Amino acid sequence: MTELSFIHRYEPASEPARPPLLLLHGTGGDETDLLALGRTVSPGSALLSPRGKILENGMPRFFRRLAEGVFDEEDVRFRANELADFVAEARKAYGLEAPIALGFSNGANIAAAMLMLRPDALAGAALLRAMVPLQDAPKADLTGKRVLMVSGLMDPIIPVENSNRLAASLSESSADVQHETLPTGHGLSQTDLQLMLKWFAVSGE
Repeated sequence: MTELSFIHRYEPASEPARPPLLLLHGTGGDETDLLALGRTVSPGSALLSPRGKILENGMPRFFRRLAEGVFDEEDVRFRANELADFVAEARKAYGLEAPIALGFSNGANIAAAMLMLRPDALAGAALLRAMVPLQDAPKADLTGKRVLMVSGLMDPIIPVENSNRLAASLSESSADVQHETLPTGHGLSQTDLQLMLKWFAVSGE
C-alpha cells in the first residue's frame, strides 16, 4: 500500500469508466468497513477508504465532537481540509479522478463538510444519516455535483429538521440533491441499498 497521510485501503478500478469512490466509515469503523458496500453499489469502481484519525474512547472518527450531535466545528474545518488534502495526494498516487464520497454517519458528516469547504475535492456524495456539520458554512458552488442524502425518520441521533436543513443548504449551493427520508432509525436498511444502487447506476453512465 502506498504511504499517504491517512491509513487507508485502495482497490483499483476494474471498470475504469466508473467513478472512483471515497469510502468514509462511521464512528468505530475503519478502512475496511465500507469496502463491501462500495463494491456492491458501484461495481468496478476504484475504492479509496481512509481511517479516521480521531479516537473517541478508542473508536476511530473523522473529527471530534463535544457530545452526541454537538460537533467541535473548529476541528471539523481542520479535519475536512486534511481529508481533502489526502484525496489530492491519493489522486496523484493512484491516478484517479475526483471521487464520489460514500459516507455513513460520521463519515457522511465529514463528506458534507468537504463539499462546503473544499468542493473541488469531490465529484459528488452519497450521504447516509448525515447532519449539518457546520452552523456557519461558507457558500460553496456545487454546480454539477450530484448528492444523495438518505435519512431515517426515527433516527434517535439526527432530528428530521436537521437533515432537511442540510439538504436545503446543499441545494442552495446548486448541488443536484436527492433527499430520501425512510421510516427507519440510524442503521442502514435494504431500502438504503436499493436507493444507492439506482443513484450510482446513473453516476456510472
